[in-house]
Amino acid sequence: MMSLALLGATALLAVLPAVSSAQGGSAAKTRPAPQVSARSQGFSYAQSEPAMAFATDLASRRNLDPAWVRQQIGQAQRLPTVIRLMQPAPSGTPKNWAAYRARFIEPVRLRAGQLFWEANRDTLARAEREFGVPASLIVGVIGVESLYGRHTGTFRVIDALATLAFDFPATHPRAAARTEFFRGELEQFLSLTERTGTDPLSLLGSYAGAMGWPQFMPSSWVKYAIDFDGDGKVDLFDSQADVIGSVANYFKAFGWQTGVPTHYPVSFAPGQSREDLDTLRAPDILPSFSAESFATRGAVLEGPALQHTGKLALVELENAGAPSTYIAGTENFYVVTRYNWSSYYALAVIELGQAVEALVGRPEAATPDAGQQR
Repeated sequence: MMSLALLGATALLAVLPAVSSAQGGSAAKTRPAPQVSARSQGFSYAQSEPAMAFATDLASRRNLDPAWVRQQIGQAQRLPTVIRLMQPAPSGTPKNWAAYRARFIEPVRLRAGQLFWEANRDTLARAEREFGVPASLIVGVIGVESLYGRHTGTFRVIDALATLAFDFPATHPRAAARTEFFRGELEQFLSLTERTGTDPLSLLGSYAGAMGWPQFMPSSWVKYAIDFDGDGKVDLFDSQADVIGSVANYFKAFGWQTGVPTHYPVSFAPGQSREDLDTLRAPDILPSFSAESFATRGAVLEGPALQHTGKLALVELENAGAPSTYIAGTENFYVVTRYNWSSYYALAVIELGQAVEALVGRPEAATPDAGQQR
């Protein structure tokens, strides 16, 4: 899944028709037009030979009507704004965990999360029972991704996906791989809308094509979205139960281990060598060391972390010139990064969920300090 919380968290409101879990059917709804007008950009992909060739090939491989596929892709508009937003950050731009965290652990999001939890207490408890994924993690993801449904995007999904499939910025270091990714997402999107009888031009999402409260890309919608309210359809815009169940199902599918913390505090022994620190940081977020090997390289663990039987990763979060924040990430921390491949994102999700959990039923409580995931 390419959850683009770093992208979608600032998008505006959008809605997507419900998709039937049994037959892939949908109930189309009338929605307001996108606030960002694609038609003003002036270039449609009907003018693009590569786009039309892709449409013909897609139709053949997916057994779709070639004229219909060409018509849909042909009506997609190239969006310069999307291209600009996908440009990589300038080289040397400092990362700042404290500033990033402050974007999400803040009063508006905490209050919205508290209300969401209290309104969905039973459903969150059921998801935790059935999938083993903590309610706090589910709440944290939804809060970071869309501010509990307030910000889900105003770009036409087909415009965003076509732009990134055929005009992904060449200056990006992974341009070729990202182009292939978005072509796959465009294919999944058109296959889904054709199967459900939904107008592809009517659906709105983020500038990366992510949709709904959990900001699922089309392939993740197809693979992981579930009907958790039992009404026979999947609806990630109007069914909070489906949103909750789908996020929990996503983490379970990526190997969430019930009862395993996401991370532990870590400090460093006096005189730890630079070589040992570099060795611990080399695998980045991939758990690669036992608790014992952590200790032999000067990383100090305490309490329950000493009994951790799985692998650990030394996760560094830079603070723009100030000393970095470090944690010992477990296999479950790595699972959280499968939603968005960023340690900053993962820890923000975890800490937002914990902060909301601390407030539930205690509106007078202060925002708690960061701590390990239970």
